[in-house]
Amino acid sequence: MEALKTFLEQQSLLSMFLVIGLGYALGAVNIRGFALGIGAVLFVGLGVGMLAPQAAPPALLGSLGLVMFVYGIGIQYGKQFFGGLTSPFGLKANGLALFSHLAALGVCYVAYATFAVAPTHVAGLFCGALTSTPALQAAIGAAGNSDPALGYSVAYPFGVIGPILCMYFANLWLKPKFPAVKGTGLDLREIVVRNAQVIGRPLAEVNAALPAGVQIVLVREGHQNRVPAPDIVLDHDDVVAVAGESAEALEKAEELIGKSAQGRITKDRLDLDYFRLFVSRSGVVGVRLGDLRIAGGSEFSVVHVRRGDADLLPRPELVLEFGDRVGVMARRQERDAVRAYFGDSIKGTTEFSYISLGVGMALGVLLGILPIPVPGLGTLALGVAGGPLVMALILGRFGRTGGWVWTMPVSANITLRNFGLTLFLAQVGMVSGPKFIATLEQMGPLFLGLGAAIVLGAVLINMLVGHFLLRLRFDDLLGVTAGVAANPAILAFGSKLVTTDRTDIAYATTFPAATITKIVLVQVMLAMMGTP
Repeated sequence: MEALKTFLEQQSLLSMFLVIGLGYALGAVNIRGFALGIGAVLFVGLGVGMLAPQAAPPALLGSLGLVMFVYGIGIQYGKQFFGGLTSPFGLKANGLALFSHLAALGVCYVAYATFAVAPTHVAGLFCGALTSTPALQAAIGAAGNSDPALGYSVAYPFGVIGPILCMYFANLWLKPKFPAVKGTGLDLREIVVRNAQVIGRPLAEVNAALPAGVQIVLVREGHQNRVPAPDIVLDHDDVVAVAGESAEALEKAEELIGKSAQGRITKDRLDLDYFRLFVSRSGVVGVRLGDLRIAGGSEFSVVHVRRGDADLLPRPELVLEFGDRVGVMARRQERDAVRAYFGDSIKGTTEFSYISLGVGMALGVLLGILPIPVPGLGTLALGVAGGPLVMALILGRFGRTGGWVWTMPVSANITLRNFGLTLFLAQVGMVSGPKFIATLEQMGPLFLGLGAAIVLGAVLINMLVGHFLLRLRFDDLLGVTAGVAANPAILAFGSKLVTTDRTDIAYATTFPAATITKIVLVQVMLAMMGTP
């Protein structure tokens, strides 16, 4: 064993990758639907750190990993975050999440005052119970040591399984009912123009009158398919192809326009042909569909957009991102021009601007080190977790600033942030390993109980207030709960309980603000309690 210890301490890089590999293997072990996931890297890191204390990599590596993680989150959820700040549902969901976090903070203060738990350990319990790695980094930075990681590691498992159990029993108790799903993904329907209310009206007016989630993507005048220009005036027996997100919306569109006539447009490839392209040229990334123009006058119509695993309605205001796959209708002779315009390289699923990435992260780190005066508490800072997150949310909201493209493909984003989180958990676990056993032996049962109390205080308050006072739909409530608990495994479990996508939308609306809230609250907590 001594020889292994010496070897690992001499080969710190090898030790770190060993932690990552074994951590992911352990995290994949599923016991009755429960798995640690990426959090298992922390526990393997603790084990290696206990065996070989000098094998821990420098703190800079962990900080780099965390910046990668939070920056990726902000870039992906920027639009949803700012939309949530203004929409009625977003305000209600984020307000509920804030109230839930304050309830957890109250439990933490009781633990500190009643059981004389060290403030750094209480902060770690708060972060672990709510599975917030960015908050853990903020706690470590405020404490000036890795002690919060000890509380984090003890509370983390129940921070995952606790919300899942609450969701499970709430589903059994409430027995929510959801309408049957009348279609999946994006559907296309051809409709003959027969109704007087649309005959003689320009296409722009007809599009505006369509139900939400429906868009006209092609027009057939006489015997010729055409790109849907806004000034096209519809006539009797013209045919329009409408894309819709649900069968119900498409049926309402059919009632407005005329009657179904499948095959009139799609079977005729003489004028316009259909082909799929990857969005990989920087010139079209960050541009709205309605603003796309090819020099020379080549006409085309985007009838379908697929981003990651999601099918998106091709609305004029939809902004393209690297790696999007678009379905395009254009003349065959202009196919090469359209392909060149979009780029059409599979590399677009992984490519992004490293210039924008570096500048964005630098601005985020700069924001994180700026002192924020708080009356009665001195100054706080967003740190290397909060600063890059806030900056990325802002940049993700805009998507593009002039020639600067801030977004990145979904696949590249997920890879970046998961690898970053892995680095952080491995580094923190290896650094904290030497103190872990001693702390667990001394405070283990108490820490377990307090961790359970913190997560239940947050999750139960969230679900009870959301259901009885705010009257949130059950699928929305699950998404807010997952945003409060902040673990992908919790979101995945909640999504499986319902038949709609509202849980994912509520999570995206709540998660960024919840993350920032926990970063701030853990620093407020340490400032109020005082750090030893």
